[in-house]
Amino acid sequence: MCTVAVEHSNESLHAHVELDGDIPIGPGDKVLVHGAPIRLVFGETITERRRATVERASPLVRLWTKFKGHFEITELYEVSFTSRRGL
Repeated sequence: MCTVAVEHSNESLHAHVELDGDIPIGPGDKVLVHGAPIRLVFGETITERRRATVERASPLVRLWTKFKGHFEITELYEVSFTSRRGL
């Protein structure tokens, strides 16, 4: 089982899933939340209990996911080549 919290408002647009128990999730693992899609109107927040299935990644997929992650972290960087005089 899991808790699904979804919000669509001015402050936040998110969907969080919290699994019951201390289930470790590793690189490449997948979590499937069962049930009908959750649809919100603007300004609404919903928290539901749902059934979830965890699919473990194979050792090769786990290794590949870790490898790719080292290169994809650069997408989070913001680099600027503007000189200080122009600011």
